[in-house]
Parts: sequence; structure tokens; C-alpha cells
Amino acid sequence: MRFIPAILSALILCATSPMVQADSKVVPGSSAVMQLSFAPVVKKTAPAVVNVYSQRKLVEDQSKSGLMEDPFFRRFFGDGGSFGRPRERVASSLGSGVIVDPNGLIVTNNHVIANATDIKVALADKREFEAKVLIADERTDLAVLKIEVPDEQLPALALADSDALEVGDLVLAIGNPFGVGQTVTSGIISALARTRVGVSDYQFFIQTDAAINPGNSGGALVNMNGELVGINTAIFSRSGGSIGIGFAIPTNMVKTVVATAETGGAAIKRPWLGAELQDVSPDIATSLGMARPEGALIVNLHPESPLAKAGLKRGDIVLALEGKPVETAQELGYRSATTAIGATIIVEYQRKGDRKETQMTMIAAPETVARDDTVIKGPNPLSGATLTNLSPAVAEELSLPAELQGVVISKIEKGPAMRFFKRGDVVLDLNGSKIDNVDTLKAALADERNMWRIAINRGGRVLKLAIGG
Repeated sequence: MRFIPAILSALILCATSPMVQADSKVVPGSSAVMQLSFAPVVKKTAPAVVNVYSQRKLVEDQSKSGLMEDPFFRRFFGDGGSFGRPRERVASSLGSGVIVDPNGLIVTNNHVIANATDIKVALADKREFEAKVLIADERTDLAVLKIEVPDEQLPALALADSDALEVGDLVLAIGNPFGVGQTVTSGIISALARTRVGVSDYQFFIQTDAAINPGNSGGALVNMNGELVGINTAIFSRSGGSIGIGFAIPTNMVKTVVATAETGGAAIKRPWLGAELQDVSPDIATSLGMARPEGALIVNLHPESPLAKAGLKRGDIVLALEGKPVETAQELGYRSATTAIGATIIVEYQRKGDRKETQMTMIAAPETVARDDTVIKGPNPLSGATLTNLSPAVAEELSLPAELQGVVISKIEKGPAMRFFKRGDVVLDLNGSKIDNVDTLKAALADERNMWRIAINRGGRVLKLAIGG
């Protein structure tokens, strides 16, 4: 217990230091403070950080290899020889995870276990267990695993309120970089609400200068209270190693995924805004008489949108949810995504220069029309694709604008469709017939042709295809 007197003496020295601030957060003011250690925090948190090993099968098409492009080798093996046949191989990957429930619930990154056929978790004491995937969510890049450890309560980390973080707060990153074994690095919160990281749909990350490297993905970012504040997920690096710019998913997003897993859900039900939003640029702020650019401008609203039902209109600027400022459209998406469905929250907004306030009840995206999922077959370019009637719920799942209507390609597994189309393409017209639901599409496909003329909406652009049949 020699550590405690050292802390007490350090606090006394800090209390007399002119650098003490009004709140409880202080900068080092003496040599005694500089000699303090992170060891107690590490001892408390490190046992809850695990290694995640995953294996996946990859099929290699050897007919496309450099050898088979050489006429010399083709002469011996031929076009249809065994050398040219697809061959399976097993690829392994290593990441980290965090135990968030003593009964064996583990959070990691989705990209660590994506498409895995076998997943093992190694605890800090080197015991290994088979893991089952409860949730794998590509949009948040989070996954929840479950291991069975009978008659034992595992060490678990409490989830802190990530909104309470401030730039400059001390944090530790714990994981298994490069597979060398569990490693702890220290740093500070470099920035909050980082966007354009390109890891998940919800671009809202904690940035830290604590060293994060390959293998750290899914590991813990903890505060000085030994609480989880983020899941380490990405680095910014041209060399592949840490250069002091790492990103973590905030725990307030992690909580929504864990809550779904704890209730037995296989898919995450997200709150839905039903709005097309835009950042407020300096020019827009000036034209609207705003002191500075802030908030999310409402460009379009779906009739069923909770914002519309709360009284907001096109042209309004959302400034805060539940007292938490909204600086950008992406931040509004994050704030809403970390709110429970059914919760009633206070929305602050600006309309024609006046700041107003109202209440909004969060809802899930509604299914206004039946999905009517249909796998297309037969001699046509869409063969192999699954077509689905668009509704706000389907649009939300596919990350499409809420106002889109008609028929969307929700899945492509095989067939000619793989050559011409992508998941999320909206079919607008087929051989001159306007496509407004799956039934009209099937009717248009019934007329076999040698040439198919198809118009689709892909990412807001209308593409017109002429495909020979």
C-alpha cells in the first residue's frame, strides 16, 4: 500500500500548487506527481481485455494466377486441369476484445470477426474458449461475442459515459498489437467527434494519441477510473504503424449494441429520423443570420419522420438534442442513434432566426409497405438478385435516403446480376415500364427479350443500361 501515501502527498503538493484549476482535473505540478503510476488502473482493467482469433475460408481462382497466363504452363496443365480449379485456403486474423459482462459477453470490432467460420477467445490468463457471435453489425463496426465459462464470474469493465470525455483527458489503450501479447499504451484524448474516418456509417469517433497498432482492433480505451470509454478500431497511418492518430468507437454507441445482445436480439433496431440533413456552412450561417456555423439543416423530411411529427419543417436547423449541442449532420445521426426507441427527448432548433424547443419521440423506421422479398430467376440480367419493396425500414437497413420509393436490390448471391448491379440499386424502369413495386417488376420480366433496357438509381445518379439477353 506504499502507493496510497504517495498519492496523498502528491495531492497535498498539488493543492498548494498555483497550477490547480477550479475543477478536479489538474496538470502535474511537482516531481511527486510525475512519479505516479498507471499500474493500479492496468491491474484493474487488463484482465478484462482478451485476444480474439478468427479463421475464414478463402477460395482462390488459380485460373487467374500469373502462372496460368503463361502459355508454357497452360501447355502442360491445360485450361481445365486441376491446377486451374478454385482452391480453398484458411486465412487467420487476430484482434482484441473487451469483456463487458461477467457472464462472458465480449465486445470487439465487426471487421475482426467478419465472415469467420471459427472464433476463439483467449483470456488474459491464457485460457481459450470457443466464441459464438450474438451480433455482428457492419454499420457500427461492432460485434458482440459470447463465451461459456461455467461457475465463474469473469472480470468485466464498466461502460462510462463517453459524452463526459474532454480533450486532454488521460486514457490507456489495451490490446494485442502485432500479436506480440497484451500491451498497454498511454496518451490523451486528442479530439472528439471525429468524422470522415471511413470505418462505419456512424462517423463519430474518439481520437487519441495512445499508440494503437494492427491487432489492437476491438481492444479497450479506458479512463483513469478503470472504465471503458471506447473500443479501439482504426489508425491513421501510411506505414501501417502507429503515428499517434488512433480512433475509438465511443461507449455510448457500444451500449446500444450490447443492450440489443442482452435482450436476445439478432439485429439492432435503430432510432430513425427520416430526414435528409446537411451541415451548416459559413455561407448558410451568414444568410440565416447565425453567429457561427452550427447544427444540422433539414433538407427533406419523410411524412412519417418523428421530426415532422414534432413540428419541425424543411429549412429548420437542429441545434441540440437533450441539451447536447449538435455541430454537424453526422453528429445529429450519432446522437439519435445512441437514444433508445420510445424515448421522448427535447429538440432545440432554429427557424427564421428564432430558437425554439419541442419534444420528439424516437421511433424505429416503419415498414409502410410489405417487403415481398423475391429472388429473380430465369434468362434475364437481374437473375440471382433479391428484389424488395422499398420502405423507410428497408432504406434504413441499406443506408439509402428515407424518401426513396419503388424496388431495391437487397441482395445479390449469384447469376448475371453480379455482373451489372450492386446491393442498394433502385430499379426505376425496365423496358419502358415504370417499376413501382415487385409485382410490376415481375410482370416486366415475364416478357422475354434479346435486349433489356434498365434504368437504376445508384447513389443518387440515374444509370441507363442496355444489356443483351
